[in-house]
Amino acid sequence: MTATSAEAAQQELLEEFELFDNWMDRYQYIIDLGKQLPPLPEEYQTDEYRIQGCQSNVWMRHRREGEQLHFDAMSDAAIVSGLIAVLMRIYSDRTPQDICNTPPHFLQDLGLDKHLSPTRSNGLNAMLQKIYRVAEQESVS
Repeated sequence: MTATSAEAAQQELLEEFELFDNWMDRYQYIIDLGKQLPPLPEEYQTDEYRIQGCQSNVWMRHRREGEQLHFDAMSDAAIVSGLIAVLMRIYSDRTPQDICNTPPHFLQDLGLDKHLSPTRSNGLNAMLQKIYRVAEQESVS
């Protein structure tokens, strides 16, 4: 089942995380989500697509498909790949307006803002900023 909006995707994610009793299980679930990411072609693993502000290597590209923005991304770190998978699930294949109108409250609701290291939090925020910047640019074009 695919959520119809970014907000619905956040709610689905929150419900899934309620199944886990502790943070070790939650981390493992995030890592498992990252293992399901499709590979990013090597042609996009360049400085042009690299997200600045991430301690590990993160590359992200986007393309417009009709009214929706599709994002592809990958990292060379397991937990970061999982965080990418979470972001892709919420924000990829959505309209620019849906993306711009959906703040990432899942960070506080899941407690990710308290359980990630400062460098991972910085990287996650850099990825979110990129997604929002693309959505804002695409909403005016």
